[in-house]
Amino acid sequence: MQDSNFSASPQGKRLSSQPAKLFALEGSRELGAAIAAHLGQQLVSHEERSFEDGEHKSRPLESVAGADAYVIHSLYGGPAQSANDKLCRLLFFIGALKDAGAGRVTAVAPYLCYSRKDRRTKPLDPVTTRYIAGLFEAVGTDAIVTLDVHNPAAFENAFRRRTVALTAAPIFVERFAALSGDICVVSPDAGGVKRAELFREALEAKLDRPVGKAFVDKHRSAGIVSGELFVGDARGATAFIIDDLISSGTTLQRAARAAWQAGAKQVYALVTHGLFMEGSEAAVTNSAIERVITTDSVPPFRVRSLAMREKIEILPCAPLLAEALRRLHENLPLSDLLVF
Repeated sequence: MQDSNFSASPQGKRLSSQPAKLFALEGSRELGAAIAAHLGQQLVSHEERSFEDGEHKSRPLESVAGADAYVIHSLYGGPAQSANDKLCRLLFFIGALKDAGAGRVTAVAPYLCYSRKDRRTKPLDPVTTRYIAGLFEAVGTDAIVTLDVHNPAAFENAFRRRTVALTAAPIFVERFAALSGDICVVSPDAGGVKRAELFREALEAKLDRPVGKAFVDKHRSAGIVSGELFVGDARGATAFIIDDLISSGTTLQRAARAAWQAGAKQVYALVTHGLFMEGSEAAVTNSAIERVITTDSVPPFRVRSLAMREKIEILPCAPLLAEALRRLHENLPLSDLLVF
C-alpha cells in the first residue's frame, strides 16, 4: 500500500501531510478492516510468526519510516489468545514499529485488559493500570486510544503519554434517538455516575426533552456484590442501565431488579464490552432486563445459547473509532465525540 492520508474531512479541513499506516493484529483483523474501510484505506500488511516454544515475533512488511502508525488490537482474552498473549504481541509490535523509524505510534485498544484493577482495595494489592501504562511507555507508545475504560481518571493518571478515553455513549444515543415516553438513565453503582451522566446529557440533547437519572448502591467484597438501594425516580419510565462491561452479569441483574422495584416499565442494559463470562446467561435472560445492547469491541464468541442471542443486540464500534483516529491524525478536536 502506498503512503496515504485519511479520507477528506467533511469540514473541509486540510489533511495532515504525514503518511498514515493502519495495522490490525491477529484477533482484531475484522475490527481493523472495518475501521480502515470507514477511513477509505486498507490495512498495512505485516507478519506474525509463532515458534515451537510458544515465543513469537511480528514485523511490518513495508517501510514505516516517519509514518504516523495506528495499531488496532482489542485486548480481551479470546478462544485463541489470552489477554496476556495479546498484550505482549501488541507491545512487541509497537516496539518494532518504533525501531523501524515510525514517527508516532498510537495503540488502539478498544478493550484494555487489566484496567479494572485501578486502585488498592485490599492490603498489598497490585495497581495493574499503572503497570500496564509503564509497559506501553517502555516500548515507545506515543498515544493510546481506548473505549469505555473502567476508570477514566485512573487511566489518565497512570499514563504519561496522550490518552484518549472514548465512550460508547454516541453509539447508544443513536440507537435510541427516536424513543418516546419518559426515560431514566441509571448507573449501577456510584462509581459509574459520571459515565451515566455523560450518556444522559447526550440523550437529553438528542431527544430535546428531560431525561431522568438514578443510581444503585453497590458494595463488592471478595468478589461478592451486594446492595440494591435505588436513588432516583424511574416510575413509569424506560430505564437504561449503563456500564462499561458485562462479565458475570451480577451487577446488571441487581441493578435491573432495583429499577423494576422502583417502578420502571422496562429496563435496557447498555454495556460497551460484552465479555459474557460464566453466569452471565442468568442475567441476560432475566425477565427484569428487556434487552442487552453492547458493541463489537469484544466479539460475542461466548454467547452460545439461543435464549441469550435473542436478547443481545450488538452495535458496531468501528465508525466511532475511525472518526476518532481521523481527528487524531488531522489534529482536530475530539470533544464532541464525548471523550472523558
